[in-house]
Amino acid sequence: MNGREWTTEDLAEIAKLEEDCFSDPWSSRMLADSFLSGSFFGSLLEEGDGITAYGGMHVVGEEAEIELIATAEMYRRCGRGGKILDDLLEEAKRRGVKSVFLEVRVSNAAAQLLYLKKGFKGLYARSRYYPDGEDAIVMKKELS
Repeated sequence: MNGREWTTEDLAEIAKLEEDCFSDPWSSRMLADSFLSGSFFGSLLEEGDGITAYGGMHVVGEEAEIELIATAEMYRRCGRGGKILDDLLEEAKRRGVKSVFLEVRVSNAAAQLLYLKKGFKGLYARSRYYPDGEDAIVMKKELS
């Protein structure tokens, strides 16, 4: 398993994996716009010829928002999501971030458990946050 930062050459494969993982995936355009924004950092894991997990965040001042974390279905529950999250948090610290935020579906218990294990705390729910009407839980982690 090889971990590294995203490149423009990765965007098409990330977009495909995004479609495989989510009912409301980010489009190729959304991924490219975020990647090119100047405030974005993306981390991914590769095995063989393919990307098995990825994540991305925006950093503005002392705050970061984790916007994407996904793992290919056959590689879930093997620590890859945690590795991506660790990479994002490490980069956030390096950039002087004090607070990291994210939203997670109320139905995604596995992700919530991972975030809790990594020190995130639930703040509040956002009603009907996702396109299908599902609520999101907003979570925050303070970095030292």
